[in-house]
This record gives sequence, structure tokens and C-alpha cells, in this order.
Amino acid sequence: MSTEKFKPYIAADKKPLELTVTAVIVGVLLAVLFGGANAYLGLRVGMTISASIPAAVISMAVIRVLMRRDSILENNMVQTIGSAGESLAAGCIFTLPVLFMWAKEWGTEPPPILEITVIAFIGGILGILFMVPLRQALIVKEHGVLPYPEGTACADILLAGEGHSSKAGKIFAGLGFAAVYKFIADGLKIFPSEVDWSLDKFKGAGIGCDVLPALLGVGYICGYRVSSLLLSGAVLSWFCLMPCIVMFGGDAVLFPGKAPISELGTWGIWSSYVRYIGAGALAAGGIIGLIKTMPMLVTTFRQSLATIGGSSGAAVRTNKDLPMTVIIGGVILMVLLIGLLPIIPLGVLGAFLVVIFGFFFATVSSRIVGVVGSSNNPVSGMTIAAMLFTTFAFILAGNTGQPGMVAAVTVGSLVAIIAAMAADTSQDLKTGYILGATPFKQQLGEVAGVAAAALSVGGILYLLDAAWGFGSQELAAPQAMLMKMVVEGVMSANLPWCLIGMGVAVAIAMEILQIPVLAVAIGMYLPIHMSLPMWIGGIIRKYFDSRKQAAEDDCVENGTLFASGMIAGEGILGILLALMAVLNVNADMSDVLYLDNAGGVAAFALLIAIFVAYILKGRKA
Repeated sequence: MSTEKFKPYIAADKKPLELTVTAVIVGVLLAVLFGGANAYLGLRVGMTISASIPAAVISMAVIRVLMRRDSILENNMVQTIGSAGESLAAGCIFTLPVLFMWAKEWGTEPPPILEITVIAFIGGILGILFMVPLRQALIVKEHGVLPYPEGTACADILLAGEGHSSKAGKIFAGLGFAAVYKFIADGLKIFPSEVDWSLDKFKGAGIGCDVLPALLGVGYICGYRVSSLLLSGAVLSWFCLMPCIVMFGGDAVLFPGKAPISELGTWGIWSSYVRYIGAGALAAGGIIGLIKTMPMLVTTFRQSLATIGGSSGAAVRTNKDLPMTVIIGGVILMVLLIGLLPIIPLGVLGAFLVVIFGFFFATVSSRIVGVVGSSNNPVSGMTIAAMLFTTFAFILAGNTGQPGMVAAVTVGSLVAIIAAMAADTSQDLKTGYILGATPFKQQLGEVAGVAAAALSVGGILYLLDAAWGFGSQELAAPQAMLMKMVVEGVMSANLPWCLIGMGVAVAIAMEILQIPVLAVAIGMYLPIHMSLPMWIGGIIRKYFDSRKQAAEDDCVENGTLFASGMIAGEGILGILLALMAVLNVNADMSDVLYLDNAGGVAAFALLIAIFVAYILKGRKA
């Protein structure tokens, strides 16, 4: 499609409601809501979801139904602001929990909330500012070439909602159901949220399932292919690698384990050995994905440099961006804050590295999501690469030990946030381009979303850490654990490199076989208990996708909306349970009524049945 022939839904000469007080208030609330839910989800299972579509649907319910206002661009502004919270939270959870884990190991204080807020805000603002000059090249000139899946889908949802917004009820139904289910499982503790069995006839192997709604919803949204790849990695770890370690290890005590292998249960073998193999595969998968995007990176840089300083058609409402003077001035201000603020432990070298890697990966991220979508954006790989180079740079500069490690993670945090926010901004600007929004106002909306999420993310991290601790069974924090191992390994050379090398070899073999490496590597790294329920959700999605009348009814969309609600509901309830744990509010009723593993399986079966029934309930006649 040529850009000359493209006409947005709202013509450039019209000026409907867009950046209103109502849109800002609702959007900010959704930014905090979905930011907190995504932080919990990402720390638990290592995956996050896009909040754009749920935010768009909820905005239609609030603005059109409750407030009787009808402006598609106002709804779009709400989702623009709301989705910023989810993306900023995703960038934060990749790295910042490392600082909490080190504080416990070193006997020091965790990073102050103000420091987290400042890091999150600066990273978010830089992500927006770095992406804005790319809009002409990526969104306008390549419209019809780069699909931007989430951005296009969000525009379709908003267009389909013109005149009605009954879809919001499906999200709220999933949210409420998941919250009640989660409270019964992890609040009242009437049945276990995780069922687990060791296999006596198959030493070292184990099987289990987290019987929770969010994982079922994630699997449904990701689909059968991705969820199957996750499970395949888990099967490789739990039914091949772990039994091999038990069979050949015997009574030996092998580094990094601290007890005889024969005395370790399935969880001990996984945490002492297999987790490092998975970490090697995950790191290699991220770097492989980054290397494969290098040609795309060169193209994007050329287009962005050609666009900067060129004509942007600012006289046209639908083509008006933030002025270049504001962008350059904003970047300079953020860099000065990074280098000069005592609360950010980086200095001049750290600020320079943030600018170089930040702009580098912002351009990569903005284009990659245009092709494969935000869910497949290798932010972890970008962050690992940035932290590896940064750690070596600090070593050469003499900044070693604990200060050097903290500085390396801080750089990684800023780069991860920048990459995540650049991706979100590009998806939102794609939605706005299709609908006829004003880019300048959308970019201001992104800033509002970043500010709101930055103010809340520090408190959420403190709350979750106080309740369960990062790296625990409740909050595995897989990406943060990986970043921690990378920095520690480079700084102190105290890693089981043989195990990590095995993971790298597995990743290379999968790449040779043209198997998506990252999805399998995540499955290897996480317990099988998380992959199994996601796979079940993927099976449900595959069934409804394969129905002959799938194109004629709303089943697949009903499931997506209900699943989005379940993910948000469990995330929100998880934060409330964390607050209860910190305040010593005990709702445990397991001494009155407790159902063991069989009860957990029965509850999960009921959850699946209700999910499927709700999907079928909303189909067209």
C-alpha cells in the first residue's frame, strides 16, 4: 500500500476529542493497573502480555457507556497511555530485581524507591524520544510493509467497537473470575496452586502443574505453537537432563551443588544444575536473535538518519510529531541526569553507554516489533548483550566489585526499559496512524503513562519482594536471575561455565534445525509446572482456531478477551495477596478445609471447563 493513497479513519482536517482530561485520568489508572499486573506476571513466569487491546476495550466501556462520549481518538489515547505502564514494567522486571537479590546477599539496603522511580522514568522517556524520529521511516513510509501486529489489531478492535462496547464485559468477567479463583487457591489456601509429583520409577524426573488462570490465559493468547515449544524445552529438562544427572552423578557433590546428587529431589536438581543449562540456552537464544536482526538494524539506521532533520509535514495534524528541538533537548537532559544525579550510580561512562546502547536497541526494537510483534521482541537478548559489553567496559575502567556490578545492572535496566518503551511507542503510533490520531498528542500521552507507571513500579517491586522475595518459587524472576548470573560470571568468574556451555550448545543445535530458540530455552529454564498449563491453554486455542465456523463466530476473540481478563485478574490479586502478607493479614483456611493434589487438579479442570464454556457462550447465532 502506498502512503499517498492511504487515508486514515479520521481525516486530517477534523479535530475530534483526543488528549482530554478524561483520557489522561483513565489511561493513567490503566497504566498503573496493567503495569502492576504485568510486573507480577513477568516475575512469576517470565512472560508479559500486551495491554493495548484490554486497555482499548476498557476505555470504550468507560468513555462510551458510562460517560456517553463517542470519540475513537479519545479511546485510542486511553490505550496509548495505559499500554505504556505495561511496557515500562516489563523493562523494569528484567533487571531491577537483581539489585534486591544482591542487597540480601551483601547485607546492604535495596535500591531506594526514588532511585527505581528515576531510573524507570528516564528509561521510559528516552525510549519515547529515541523512537519519535523513526516514525516517518517506520510507520508512514513503510505502511503496508511493516504490519505492526499489535498496533494493527488494536486499531481493528477500536474500529469494530464503534457503536458498541460489549467486549469490555468479557474482560471484566475474566478478571473477576480469576481474582476469586486466585484468592481461594493462594489466599484461603483451600487447594494448592501448584500440584507436583516425583516419579519413583524414573529417578530425577518430575511432573507438575501450576493450576492457575493466568498461565492458562497466557497459553491461549500465545497459541499452540509457542506453548508447545515452551513445553518441549521443559520436557527436555525434566525428563532427559535431570534423569541423566541423577543416573551419572550418583553420590557425587558437583559444583555448584552443595549436597550429594542422590540426596537432591527434583527441585534440588533443577535449581542446582538444570537451571544453569537453561540459562545458557536462554542467553545464547537472545544473542542469536540479536545477530539475526543485524541486517534489519542497518536498514533502520539508514532510514532514521535520513528522516532526522527532514520535512515532517508538521502543518498537517496527522503528521505532527514532537519538535526535533524538544527531542534533542530532552535526550540531553536525561543524559545529564544519568551522569550527574548521585542517586544513579553510573557517572559519565555509564551515561555514555546508556546513550549508545539505548539508541542502538531502540531502533532495533522499533523495527522488529513491526515485523514479529511485541511478544517476540528479544529484549532479553538486547539487555544481555548490553550488560556483557558494559561489564567489560567497567572492568577496563577499573570499576569492579560490587559497585561495578551494580553499575552494569543499572545500565542494563535503562537499556531494557528504553527498548521496551520504543517498541510500545511504535505499536501505539501505528494504531494512531490507521485511526488518524495526532502523533504529537500520542507522544505526550506516552509520557503521561511513563510518569504514572514510574511512580508506582518501585512500590510494587518492594511489595512483591517483601512478600515472597525475588528468585523464590513464587517469584522466579527468570530474566533477572539470568542477568544476575551474567554479571557475576563476568566480574568474578564464579559460574558453572560447563553447564552454561551445554545450554549454549543446545541453543545452537536448535538454531541449526531452525527451531525457535528463545521459546524452547524459556521452557528449559522454567519449571515444567509453568509450561504445562500454558500448553493446555494453547490446545484450547488450537481447537477453536481449527473449527470450520471459526471465521463466522466470535469464539477466538471471546477467548482472547476473557484470557486477558484472567491474566490481569490474577496479577492484581497477586499484588493484593502480597500486601496482605506484608501486613500479616492471614486468610488461610487450610486447617478447616484442604484439598490435596487431587483437589488442585479438580479445581483446574473446573477452571478449564468454565473457560471453554464462556468462549462458546459468546458465539454468534
